[in-house]
Amino acid sequence: MPEKCWLLYVLLILLLSSPVLLNEDVCDANLKSGETSGCGCSTSRKEEPATNHWTHENHDQISADEGKLSLDGMAFIAGGAFHIGTDEPVFVADGESPRRPVVISDFYLDTKEVSNRDFKTFVDDTGYVTEAEKFGNSFVAEYYLKDEVKQEIQQAVAGAPWWLPVEGADWRHPEGKGSSLDGRMSDPVIHVSWNDAVEYCSWAGKRLPTEAEWEIACRDGKQNRLFPWGNKWNPKGQFWGNIWTGDFPTTNTGEDGFKGPAPVDTFSQTSTGLHNIIGNVWEWTADWWQVQHQRLDEGQDSEGPRDPKGPTTGADKVKKGGSFMCHKDYCYRYRCAARSQNTPDS
Repeated sequence: MPEKCWLLYVLLILLLSSPVLLNEDVCDANLKSGETSGCGCSTSRKEEPATNHWTHENHDQISADEGKLSLDGMAFIAGGAFHIGTDEPVFVADGESPRRPVVISDFYLDTKEVSNRDFKTFVDDTGYVTEAEKFGNSFVAEYYLKDEVKQEIQQAVAGAPWWLPVEGADWRHPEGKGSSLDGRMSDPVIHVSWNDAVEYCSWAGKRLPTEAEWEIACRDGKQNRLFPWGNKWNPKGQFWGNIWTGDFPTTNTGEDGFKGPAPVDTFSQTSTGLHNIIGNVWEWTADWWQVQHQRLDEGQDSEGPRDPKGPTTGADKVKKGGSFMCHKDYCYRYRCAARSQNTPDS
């Protein structure tokens, strides 16, 4: 599965082609006004990399014994009538509102983000070269860079001086030249674009989830909750996810156990066994970005659209879940209803 803010991951989802229907995861003070400056949440490929969670649509009667697709490591998400979005948006300009009904078919979703080990298997098998590798650079937060690397950098993102373009940064070299995956094979793969994510999904026989599917999985069968487990971030003092703890962007205390990305098998967050669906790394979805959503008027079908897929075209793709670089005072997008966007080559 994929990543967030400077790491974007994508959850793998598997939709049955003939599903059994059970009745049938502020940038600064400007966030409140809808601006998204500073955290890299809305920058283009020239400014930010990304990764994802994945999904797949089955062809007629795919089964585990056919050998083409295994359901191992995937969670069954029961479909039905739900609501997505919120009537209490934090970032109005992000299109978090309104709360609106949808009907979703049953599907399967990978329980963990795509790890470096998973992605290496894909690359070894196909010879695939990511877009960050082709571009020759990607963006990394200053906090994670060595002084000698920072000294070579002459530019930064406007409004986010800590977000730096690093030569040689890619999935194999998360902090650029001299960095490696040693001891990090269980961490989520990062510097993966939406296009890269789609290639991985195709290889795995899966697909990216739609935004509606992702949000239903995040809400864990409940309505109006902020996080998969409830409305408090760390109930009874227990941490359920990996975000920035401390003062962003200068001090990360690591109170949740991590100062960077956490291994993909940490923080089980739902009753279905999904790990890190919020926090840790941003996650790509299949949908094109839009911020205008129709609220159903009285008298219209109260169940809403079935299996919505978003606009047919657009400039940016939707990403969900926030990341280990998110903080409530800075980039409070690690809520189920929160959303952000980036270009497909980011």
